Amino acid sequence: MFESFETRDVPTPAGARIRVRVGGSGAPVLLLHGYPQTAAMWHHVAPGLARDRTVVVADLRGYGDSTPPPDEVDEVAAFGKRAMAADQLAVMSALGFDRFAVVGHDRGARCAYRLALDHPEAVTALAVLDILPTADVFARVDAGFARAAWHWFFLAQPGDLPERLIAADPDAFFLRGASELFAPEALAAYRAACRRPSVIHAMCQDYRAGATVDVADDEADRGRRTITCPTLVLWGTRGPLGREPDVLDVWRRWAPEARGHVLDCGHYLAEERPEETLAELQEFLRSS
Repeated sequence: MFESFETRDVPTPAGARIRVRVGGSGAPVLLLHGYPQTAAMWHHVAPGLARDRTVVVADLRGYGDSTPPPDEVDEVAAFGKRAMAADQLAVMSALGFDRFAVVGHDRGARCAYRLALDHPEAVTALAVLDILPTADVFARVDAGFARAAWHWFFLAQPGDLPERLIAADPDAFFLRGASELFAPEALAAYRAACRRPSVIHAMCQDYRAGATVDVADDEADRGRRTITCPTLVLWGTRGPLGREPDVLDVWRRWAPEARGHVLDCGHYLAEERPEETLAELQEFLRSS
């Protein structure tokens, strides 16, 4: 995967070290992955985007081969999307890009929209794949969501209970039934990362932050700040948003110019429908 991309480790002022792959040339676009994945999730999409753009594919803080600040690994706020967004802003600056587009899936999309809210001067375009804003998700929790997305509440438990239970069989917890969804090389990368205790802890911290500091940050911005750059929203018919009738309406409260639509797939758009996802992103970025 990413044969024509250069791999780098970029230190950030906060003390994190972010693993990136950089390829192509032209206007820059940053790709951010979701849970429980790594940057490998973009292996179908990134080479296509790199035909006419500089593509930066990053592992989020604590995920994959990126690390959080060593003295903050047990601080929940260190895994909030504001902190993760600051990492990525520092990475792009270190690579020489003061303005760039950002595309995120799942947890990476939460980092991406926080980046657009906190640093509008830097983000030229935003694409979010298969999410609603975090505060809106928690405001809509019902029995159906709790059954389908129980990991949101399990991973967010305080202390080290989730880490200890997951460590008994990480493959069964994170990637059960995944062999048909992911390419073998990507699946191997996910499994290698998910077996490391530091990554398990980071993912739990991510969800703890999601349920606390991320909701608080969203609510502080609700009705006060909006995303001003062009925004694309894509989601899957068989993913968690497939039963939501008002996905674009919700996003337009945060990004008034948001546009987008549903794809015929599950949650993992870039891996289940890579050609369609690539085409949608290419068209959006050309017009933004």
